[in-house]
Amino acid sequence: MAAAEPKPPTGAVAARRLAQSCWSAFWDYETPKVIVVKNRRLGIVYRAVQLLILLYFVWYVFIVQKSYQDSETGPESSVITKVKGITLSEHKVWDVEEYVKPPEGGSVFSIITRIEVTPFQTLGTCAESMRVSNATCDSDEGCVAGQLDMLGNGLRTGRCVPYYHGSSKTCEVSGWCPVEDGASVSQFLGTMAPNFTILIKNSIHYPKFQFSKGNIENRKGGYLKHCTFHEVSDLYCPIFKLGYIVEQAGENFTELAHTGGVIGVIINWDCDLDLSASECNPKYSFRRLDPKHIPASSGYNFRFAKYYKINGSITRTLIKAYGIRIDVIVHGQAGKFSLIPTVINLATALTSIGVGSFLCDWILLTFMNKNKVYSHKKFDKMVDAPERSAGPGLCASEPSQQDCVLTDARGLAQL
Repeated sequence: MAAAEPKPPTGAVAARRLAQSCWSAFWDYETPKVIVVKNRRLGIVYRAVQLLILLYFVWYVFIVQKSYQDSETGPESSVITKVKGITLSEHKVWDVEEYVKPPEGGSVFSIITRIEVTPFQTLGTCAESMRVSNATCDSDEGCVAGQLDMLGNGLRTGRCVPYYHGSSKTCEVSGWCPVEDGASVSQFLGTMAPNFTILIKNSIHYPKFQFSKGNIENRKGGYLKHCTFHEVSDLYCPIFKLGYIVEQAGENFTELAHTGGVIGVIINWDCDLDLSASECNPKYSFRRLDPKHIPASSGYNFRFAKYYKINGSITRTLIKAYGIRIDVIVHGQAGKFSLIPTVINLATALTSIGVGSFLCDWILLTFMNKNKVYSHKKFDKMVDAPERSAGPGLCASEPSQQDCVLTDARGLAQL
């Protein structure tokens, strides 16, 4: 009796069948099948989804976002500023050359509204400020000679000397004397400052579209000499009063002048270049940039000094200036019709309409009572084989061909 041939392992047979099945399925072709389902509620859902998608693309994508345009953000920009006006303090008259820093007329500048002046400082020795840590002392033993505090005003000599006023003592330092808080005098320059005028000359260029424009209207007869900005009547007269800028930023001028602050003048150039160039206009807005509700980071001040000689010795006047810093910020976006984004967004819109069919198919296959009938009608498998003859009007004998029945007593009409 011949010996039985060994059978291959069960796992190998399963793997071979799986590979054959995957290889066979790789060459399958799927084609959509159209089935009309007579169900009013499902039809309402289908049309409602289609309507929402169309409204989204027509109203938001094409009208609001203007996605049919090619766009460019961040225009090339130049800003030139000029301040005019005079003001008074307790001791003198101040003009532009003194209260505007820096004087170059760039996009960022400061207008001084209050100063603390320490006059006649000379190089020598004097008492350290009490604001410096470990500056107070009772005797020379509390002061270390040669010690240098980076937040102080000079090099310590090792002596403990009386303070400028009161009975306190601080360590003596070698530097510019007297120190700031020992002899400073405050002066307010903001009395007439709200009437200062600021000319902001701005021009922009969009290189992609070769479009340029400025914010000053080309008028003759000295138009800029007697006009001030108005959003309706004088949009192209970019001369602003300082008080108007502070008011539009929602700030109190007197308070801001004492503590200092940073105000942003934002110029926005949003241009639809499908329209005429006259429709591309600047839009101005104003807001405070430094966080005034956080005391540690609010306000604005800086120091500078003026040097001169008295009897051959170098002397200086130290000025701690509080002011309103103006930052001119320019941004914008330009758009113009282009065929490529139009075609892309139209194709996206047409494709997205198919979401309605996907949603309704999911409802039919998941929640409807006749979901099995629908599944059977929607998904068919056909084998490419030689045709078999059948009697007139009859179906093929295979069970898989039962869908050729022309009537369905309990079919999709009941869905």
